[in-house]
Amino acid sequence: MSEVHEAITAHIQKQHAVIKRFVQLEAERERYIDEAVMLCQKGLPFTVEKINEVTKEMNELAKHGVVPQRKYVTAEMVKEYAERLTKQGGEK
Repeated sequence: MSEVHEAITAHIQKQHAVIKRFVQLEAERERYIDEAVMLCQKGLPFTVEKINEVTKEMNELAKHGVVPQRKYVTAEMVKEYAERLTKQGGEK
């Protein structure tokens, strides 16, 4: 019975580590998105490369079935979002 308990504990710890890393990556991804939107709103050049590097890592974690996948971001998506924010009268 102890072996089962240890196996369950190990499994839960692995899942917790995946979720913890995912939350860290989510924050990092949001920071990169905010940066790209801000640059776009100012008419400055921006890239989605960092966003999608983090997205790739998040999607690798999602293969474990514990966390959701995230969509890759295009420059067009950033532009559309920045335009919507501007029309709403706010900055990100």
